[in-house]
Amino acid sequence: MKKTCCILALSLLITIASCSKSKSLNPVNAPKTDTGKTNSKPGFTSADADLAYTAFNNAFYDTNNKLYFSTTKKGGVAAIWTQAIYWDMAMNVYERTKAPAQLTKISDIYQGNYNHYDGYNWNNTTVWFIYDDMMWWVIALARANQLTGNATYLEKAKSGFERVWNGSYDAAGGGMFWDFQHSGKNSCINFPTVIAAMKLYSITKDAAYLDKAKMIYTWSKTNLVDASGKVNDNKIGNNPPGGQDYTYNSGTAIGAAMALYKQSNDAAYLNDAKLYADYVKNNMCTNGILPAEGDFNEQGVLKAIFAQYIMQLINDGGQNQYLSWIQTNVNTGWGNRDGRNLTYRNYAVGTPTGDIQSYEASSIVTFMQLVLPTK
Repeated sequence: MKKTCCILALSLLITIASCSKSKSLNPVNAPKTDTGKTNSKPGFTSADADLAYTAFNNAFYDTNNKLYFSTTKKGGVAAIWTQAIYWDMAMNVYERTKAPAQLTKISDIYQGNYNHYDGYNWNNTTVWFIYDDMMWWVIALARANQLTGNATYLEKAKSGFERVWNGSYDAAGGGMFWDFQHSGKNSCINFPTVIAAMKLYSITKDAAYLDKAKMIYTWSKTNLVDASGKVNDNKIGNNPPGGQDYTYNSGTAIGAAMALYKQSNDAAYLNDAKLYADYVKNNMCTNGILPAEGDFNEQGVLKAIFAQYIMQLINDGGQNQYLSWIQTNVNTGWGNRDGRNLTYRNYAVGTPTGDIQSYEASSIVTFMQLVLPTK
């Protein structure tokens, strides 16, 4: 991913070899003052979900260019891969509300990014220099086709998937490389590849996508996951898997397992998804609250990705044992919103005053579109 909030040289990225998060591990720390604000009435309503999305767009959406700024200062464009996550958010809103204006917004966001990123030209190695950047977009494009029937979205998704597969897949050793230099195989490309392949399979019924999804999932589970359900960030060469725990890796592992479960009805996949979720709940949370992740860098968006897939486990997998945990997180984060109705990456504290990032403000908004209102 291009990670424009604090661009690191690609050589440094390869050295630290940790997917999208590590590409942001040179933060430009803006001093922040915690407001300590906590809403005295926990929970949220459907109107609050609308309010949160409106506030997010007021703060970060460029109405002229139809894409998102990186911070409330509106001085720079958010990183290319996060634009796909915000597009997913727009689709969540449409699925929740069915508002015609939101369908228009889905089209607008596609066009704004089309204009800014060379028409999603997958061969432009200035726009794209990391394979996982492309795969987040492939997932979103395929989903947009499922939601709208727009054939252009499907063609873009198919060509993007082909481009990534041809450049990233390791036919000799298995798995997907995250970068053009093939420095390592990371969760942020492998599990999203499974999700994208399964979306394309569900649309096209081309069995080649299903075969690829199963193959990459098997490799990923064997090489990136341990018996506890920990989803490691990366595997470099013959070294053991490693890297920091991140919610989006666990989230996409859940999403990959759920996609295969829904297709096959094989309970082994559902059990995998539960194992990954249990690890996050039991090992990555503090007093049940998801980790803050990020320090004025793109890691702030990771829980917006986790939100998509933990809710699939709850809703599609019928695993309601996770619902109260997620509701507590959402209610806590929304209760700690600021006077702008913006939320923060650290759900346990008040949203800081001053400039904040779209990345760190995005996850509670995403959750609120997916979780049923709690009051």
